[in-house]
Amino acid sequence: MAAKDENLDEVMCTCSGTTRGKIKKLFNEGMDMEAISSWSGALSGCGGCEWDVEQYLQVLTEQQK
Repeated sequence: MAAKDENLDEVMCTCSGTTRGKIKKLFNEGMDMEAISSWSGALSGCGGCEWDVEQYLQVLTEQQK
């Protein structure tokens, strides 16, 4: 996914309301998946977003290379 195609307002975790933009911001601050969960509440409810968040973090990691 190219950065220009991102919808940063897209909610990735419906339980916490965490958006793609929030996850990207926390990732860019150096947080891993566990820290992002602690700070945002993502991944701490039903777990339905785990796959999507994990995939998104992999994309962000690849973009940094």
